[in-house]
Amino acid sequence: MRMQPTLRPGIRHQHKYKVPSSKTVPALYPESEDFLAMPEVFATGFLVGLLEWACLLAIKPHLDGPQELTLGTHMDVSHEAATPPGLEVTATVELVAVEGRKLTFKVEAHDGVDVIAQGRHERVIVNRAKFDAKVAAKGAARQG
Repeated sequence: MRMQPTLRPGIRHQHKYKVPSSKTVPALYPESEDFLAMPEVFATGFLVGLLEWACLLAIKPHLDGPQELTLGTHMDVSHEAATPPGLEVTATVELVAVEGRKLTFKVEAHDGVDVIAQGRHERVIVNRAKFDAKVAAKGAARQG
């Protein structure tokens, strides 16, 4: 796998996202009565996805796409404050380490009032064709 020489620590990106009602805790698992009973605030599961999205956007210009992509492998993030729908969340990410195919990011999110999350996220660079073949084989083995 050939990585771009521009893929190195120091890459930063900010991604802004206005939280809709569809990204609140009750919407995370609408088939669960327990989730439906929870407050209508930005769900941790969707917050994690937003942080991953920001990381994807940060490194996209530095990958050999579409044959090369990254997959999230680890997330260590605190969710520190509730965010109601309608507020804009700014996710700020920085690539802090490149170790072979492993990328490590510092991540933070702010809703205009509070820092709502901070932590670290790891992604790994994979070859799309090889990954798709491995997933297909796993699915076929499960069917058989």
